Amino acid sequence: MMTTIEKDQDLVRQSVREYYGNVAKRESGCGCAPTCCGGPEGALHGIPGKTVEEISRSFGYSGAETDSVPKGANLGLGCGNPLVIASLKPGQVVLDLGSGAGFDAFLASTAVGPTGQVIGVDMTGEMVSKARANKAKGSYKNVDFRLGEIENLPVADSSVDVIISNCVINLSPDKAQVFREAFRVLKPGGRIAISDILATAPMPESVRRDLALHAGCVAGAALVRDVEQFLYDAGFTNVKIHVKEESREFIREWFPERGIEKCIASATIEAVKP
Repeated sequence: MMTTIEKDQDLVRQSVREYYGNVAKRESGCGCAPTCCGGPEGALHGIPGKTVEEISRSFGYSGAETDSVPKGANLGLGCGNPLVIASLKPGQVVLDLGSGAGFDAFLASTAVGPTGQVIGVDMTGEMVSKARANKAKGSYKNVDFRLGEIENLPVADSSVDVIISNCVINLSPDKAQVFREAFRVLKPGGRIAISDILATAPMPESVRRDLALHAGCVAGAALVRDVEQFLYDAGFTNVKIHVKEESREFIREWFPERGIEKCIASATIEAVKP
């Protein structure tokens, strides 16, 4: 019999899976904010009139990066650019947690080259199907998309050099387990390079329990100090978390007049498996 905590976690996963399954079915992109999906094309992250490419460039992607992937791979779902801190090298094995339609996985594919490998894991079947279709369109031979939860990765022990992720771990109801799994699959000396939304102050309980805001990358955001502790408890060293204060501006545009940007911000998360 499931415990109350397990039931709550399952409810969150079901809500997130349904939300992003619907996002995957759209032909145009959609941002994290739940208010933007279903709106006019180009109204991404609640910012009317901006394209997916413009939003991604504001997060640190170059024009060359946004133009290099198949149409439909970039859904504008990020909150940063983890590849900036990943410093990928040819021949490396890269794991993308919550790979969506494949945007970051395809950029990583180019960086690691034909001798490298990229594994994308996503729990939404519609997203995995979309990513595999985009892989075929772009003829990416070193990318493999797998259906699975980031708390229970379908990846072998000690097999990955670098883990990337973009605005996904905040969606997990068991972040400590995510980082334990990340530690398990990394090779000794492997590292994580993640962009995510973190809480910089406690959020009201009404926000925490709002499933729409959870799917919108807000309600599930963990406090910075808690993420640090999860990483150390999992066994990581050299933990570095950098909160991007400037990100509060685009978060305010995601949820205008809600004041949520006072509690959360985009951040980069780095750590190493000894």
